[in-house]
Amino acid sequence: MTRPEHIAGHTVHSRLGAIANSFRYGVDYVLIDPDAPTGPALFSRNRFNLTAVHDRHHGGPRDKGRGAAWAHEVLSRAGLSSDYDLRLLTQPSILGYIFNPVSFWLAMRDDALIAVIAEVNNTFGDRHSYLCHKPDFAPLTYDDRVEAEKVFHVSPFQQVSGTYAFNFGLTPDHIRIRIAHKNGPHGVIATLSGPRRPLTNRSILSALARRPAGAARTIFLIYWQAFRLRIKGATYRTRPAPPSEEVS
Repeated sequence: MTRPEHIAGHTVHSRLGAIANSFRYGVDYVLIDPDAPTGPALFSRNRFNLTAVHDRHHGGPRDKGRGAAWAHEVLSRAGLSSDYDLRLLTQPSILGYIFNPVSFWLAMRDDALIAVIAEVNNTFGDRHSYLCHKPDFAPLTYDDRVEAEKVFHVSPFQQVSGTYAFNFGLTPDHIRIRIAHKNGPHGVIATLSGPRRPLTNRSILSALARRPAGAARTIFLIYWQAFRLRIKGATYRTRPAPPSEEVS
């Protein structure tokens, strides 16, 4: 796959514990080969356009990313040889504005998913990534559960403790991702799912007609849900220092 794809999907977040909260929103992701510059006229790589994906926004510090080179280095340190294809699942910028709560670097071998780097951003300007794979880099299916310790501050209404459980489902026509944070009786379950379709000028314009504000809409909805939680009485926690390591 070298031509970019469009995932017009949905994300669902469900808060666990005494103060429950849930929401379901439509989202638009692109799935790209980070080394292939091809795409429709309204989508660009590393240059301004109506929609675009820039290397500086991924792989490494916020706004100083190195794109695929960084992801290859992370996978190499983990023991993955060069015998794989790399893809990036992310929300594109809209007229230059971008905010991605989470993007995913996908390592593929023979069309099977074998490793994922979940690149998580918070609204405080921090980033941390979680590397997910089986011990032998065997294919990952949605039935496989990969766990990681939570070390990064995402929501001020959740503690930086507990564990994440990741599930990844990638088929030729669909993407399904589940991330469950558990901290005793508390936590959040977040999902992303949607069909894989070619990214075209028509699909871009249709997405903007449905959700015209793009990443600005994402930021608004994050703060709207934060407001709802404050009204419900959820405890607000100040931002701790981010972890020293950029990948765990």
